[in-house]
Amino acid sequence: MTSPDALVRVATARGVTTLTLDSPHNRNALSTPLMTQLLAGLADAVADDAVRAIVLDHTGPVFCSGADLKETAAAYASGTVPAGMLGDVLVAVRECPKPVLAKVAGPARAGGLGLIAAADLAVCAQEATFAFTEVRIGVIPAVISATVLPRLDQRAAAELYLTGDTFDGRRAAEAGLVTAAVPADELDAAVERYCASLVKGAPGALAGAKELLRRPAATDLRAEIAELAALSTGYFLSDEGREGVMAFREKRPAAWVPAGD
Repeated sequence: MTSPDALVRVATARGVTTLTLDSPHNRNALSTPLMTQLLAGLADAVADDAVRAIVLDHTGPVFCSGADLKETAAAYASGTVPAGMLGDVLVAVRECPKPVLAKVAGPARAGGLGLIAAADLAVCAQEATFAFTEVRIGVIPAVISATVLPRLDQRAAAELYLTGDTFDGRRAAEAGLVTAAVPADELDAAVERYCASLVKGAPGALAGAKELLRRPAATDLRAEIAELAALSTGYFLSDEGREGVMAFREKRPAAWVPAGD
């Protein structure tokens, strides 16, 4: 059960765990306590065999305002800032073996964009706004670049990083930051559609597909194809592969699909 004073609320239903950023008083800023709870929530969802996918949601009008600047300012005395933990969060989301979907109903800034980019899928309201505001406070979007730059078109990245200008959901989709931008009143339905598709995937196959997506570009095509062919054979011969083929032939849901889907 989620604690009443939790900054990240956890709910699981029909194979999907929703981790809701719940710190509206500071616009869901990435404070050390919030990031600690988010890491714990991700770890618990990964450990739960019943969970097929994870949704990152938020309360309040803002998805995430980025780093907690009040906490950062207080940390100056010790000569440290909490950027290291942000890196841990981005790695945990990006390397999570289960699909992660970010649901963005409102503004996201700075580190919040790194979190969105780390997710496998991201759906935002067209009215949501985004900005890489770092240069306007004398810093750079360094840590989040690990997840953001692989998503963005190079020209768009240069414009958005250097100007710090605000852009809307449509532009975020065009630039590659999010998967889709939809009218605000259609956001819930869009997320539900993605989740309904994700839970039909076999757990091992979903994790393997995520590894393929992170695979670096091949330098030796023949060697790459041989390696991938062996990988494919292993999946077809696995328990999941055998069950999936039989379920398809028998026109029934595979054993891993949650009841009712």
